[in-house]
Amino acid sequence: MGVTTVDIAIVGGGLVGASLGCALAPLIERHGLRVAVIEAAPLATPSRSDLLEAYQPSFDVRASAIALGSRWHFEALGVWPDLAREATAIETIHVSERGRLGATRLTAREMQAEALGYVMPNAWMGRVLHARLGELELDWQCPARVESIAPQSDGHRLALSNGETLDAGLTVLADGSRSGLKERLGIASQTTPYEQSALIATLEVSRPHRGVAFERFAPDGPLALLPLTGNRMELIWTHEQGREQATLALDDAAFLARLQAAFGERVGRFRRVGERHVYPLSLVTAQETARPGLAVLGNAAHSLHPVAGQGFNLALRGVMDLVTALEAGLANGQGPGEMRVMQDFEARRERDRHNVIRFSDGLIRLFGLDHPLLSHARAAGLTGLNLAGPLRRTLARRAMGIER
Repeated sequence: MGVTTVDIAIVGGGLVGASLGCALAPLIERHGLRVAVIEAAPLATPSRSDLLEAYQPSFDVRASAIALGSRWHFEALGVWPDLAREATAIETIHVSERGRLGATRLTAREMQAEALGYVMPNAWMGRVLHARLGELELDWQCPARVESIAPQSDGHRLALSNGETLDAGLTVLADGSRSGLKERLGIASQTTPYEQSALIATLEVSRPHRGVAFERFAPDGPLALLPLTGNRMELIWTHEQGREQATLALDDAAFLARLQAAFGERVGRFRRVGERHVYPLSLVTAQETARPGLAVLGNAAHSLHPVAGQGFNLALRGVMDLVTALEAGLANGQGPGEMRVMQDFEARRERDRHNVIRFSDGLIRLFGLDHPLLSHARAAGLTGLNLAGPLRRTLARRAMGIER
């Protein structure tokens, strides 16, 4: 086979890569950009009508918290009306610490917003984004893996597992944290293990959740409950490394009883639990996210603790900043991947990435220290935060993704 030349090669067709493909639609139309999407898993690209008619939500569904700012980005991409069908609004965020009276509440009403954010099944997001991709002129390389990637004077050459070879002016790594492609290019990552694992499952609760998302901190790690459609909630339950296996081994009744003891009855009784999944947790940050001809997005660039719910929202802002930098470069006669374009992209991302990582990591570490005096101080701080409107609103704006 010969060599195919493209302007942009997106490595990874998951939520981040698919969002980037959708965001590039105006540039594909206006500038005739040639964009390839390389995805290892076999993926269907359903028509919009198939998507609307065939989707059957599952009880056992993994979901993501979508900040209000991310909704605005999805509106700009033209996919929000379909995404909204399966989105559950977060109207209140309740933050507390187990064993302490202090708590704070962030509300959409106080922020004069329809919602602080939304919770949405990952599977539904994927279907909507891929339906939009199916409407675009893209070079789909699926299923295919990047077998080798080599820098060239004007980009990178990618040899694929399906026998194809691509020369790309800009290669975007959106293939998650485990592909190893960035390491092959000499991009190291700083990894700080939290010595924790996240247990994730779908729950049914006995009371209406009323759009409340809970973040509850405990000595052995934080616990979050996110509202889903009906009387369902997504559980993210952090355990010290190694202790999650005992919880995972419990039968459903014993598991629900242990969770009830850990969380209390703010949402009534936990009545049903779906399949449980466990993931080790670390803070991972790539030492480089941009160089001539290369951008790194999503979990390939940064992996955060899930309880703060900032990971995908940070990634989506990275997608939009990359497209903004590309658009500005094209307007000035610069091709995708040129040094000035990538410097513009990195300048747009640096502050946001630094602030979100510091906020998320600091929150976990602050509440992870088990010291009596510090615990009392945290409780007083939560109470004070609930009383101090301006500070609480600043925290809300960060959670909503509208303050960087």
